[in-house]
Amino acid sequence: MTGRIKAPTGRYGGKSAEERQAERRRRFLDAALQLFGDSPGYRGTTVAALSEAAGLSTRQFYEEFRALEDVLAALHLEVNAWAEEAALTAVAEAQHLPLAERATAIFRAYAANVTADPRRIRITFVEIIGVSPRLEEQRLARRARWVDLVCAEVASAVARGEAAPRDYRLAVTAFIGSVNGLLHDWSAGWVDATLDEVVDELVRILLGILQPTDARLAGS
Repeated sequence: MTGRIKAPTGRYGGKSAEERQAERRRRFLDAALQLFGDSPGYRGTTVAALSEAAGLSTRQFYEEFRALEDVLAALHLEVNAWAEEAALTAVAEAQHLPLAERATAIFRAYAANVTADPRRIRITFVEIIGVSPRLEEQRLARRARWVDLVCAEVASAVARGEAAPRDYRLAVTAFIGSVNGLLHDWSAGWVDATLDEVVDELVRILLGILQPTDARLAGS
């Protein structure tokens, strides 16, 4: 079955059809976070297993989604949205700080959010990879959005005279890869460091890009 079934309309149990639909969708996403982000993982989960974990029927699943891939896509975007909200809140609160302290506050907020639940790390950095061309496009588009966010902060640093003016997008793209890789490895227990130490190292990498000690690397 690949198409969605039309959900019933009207009020029931004191809730509107829209409220019931949102509640069902939330239950499916919460169940998917557990099954996809822990065990058995996305590739080991069936529609029947997800529906059972959500306490709903497979018919109700198809009222909300066409396939399991749609659930993974929605969950991947949601996990990233949570992390982005944390980062943007930190950006707003740290505007008065100098560059090093500002970057530390922002990346500490991001890292704390994305690592608060190991299932989020797995959804973002493991389960989403290689599922389909559609999800690969989504993953790369979402990563580009993170690149845009960091580039915006870099532009702010340039405007403040904290970094030399140049095109930083390539360097920021490489930096985002470092962020993803290091946080994944730390979450998996492969990095012997505290989260604060991981963040401090990432900030040092970023400052090395923005304020290189070798003038030849400044791009001026």
